[in-house]
Amino acid sequence: MPLRSAALLALLVLAPAAQAQHSHGPAAPAPAASLGPVRAGALVVEQPWSRATPGGAKVAGGYIRITNTGREPDRLVGGSLAVAGGFEMHESSEADGVARMRPLERGLEIAPGQTVELRPGGMHVMFVDLKEPLREGQAVRGTLRFERAGTVEVTFQVRGIGARDAGHAHH
Repeated sequence: MPLRSAALLALLVLAPAAQAQHSHGPAAPAPAASLGPVRAGALVVEQPWSRATPGGAKVAGGYIRITNTGREPDRLVGGSLAVAGGFEMHESSEADGVARMRPLERGLEIAPGQTVELRPGGMHVMFVDLKEPLREGQAVRGTLRFERAGTVEVTFQVRGIGARDAGHAHH
């Protein structure tokens, strides 16, 4: 496994473990869904979020819920984040206690009537070459690029370093 892939995988696997040492301070900010869904053609994009990153981290995961209300498939093929140099799509899995991550080189298809959830431990976007750490409570502008729906602007809400999903920053 190339060093870069190993580093990305280690960050994704170990970040939730940092939550075990996280004290329960003030409540996390409201999930992005409180800002309302974003429509792009037949797609509805909801709850874009990411985790806070430790200083010096060069990668972060991005998580989103995408629903295709149309009659034709669409495909997430790219995107951007204001504070990152690159945007990749991956799928994480675990087999025999070994975590693996593989790139989704053809993007991510969203079939008609389907809702796809990009979340920790599964499919996700990866922001690479971060220019600065992501801080809990921060809202970071980005884009998602689809084959049919085109480019849509979204705001990724940054949750705690060990957040598991958009609605539950703790536990």
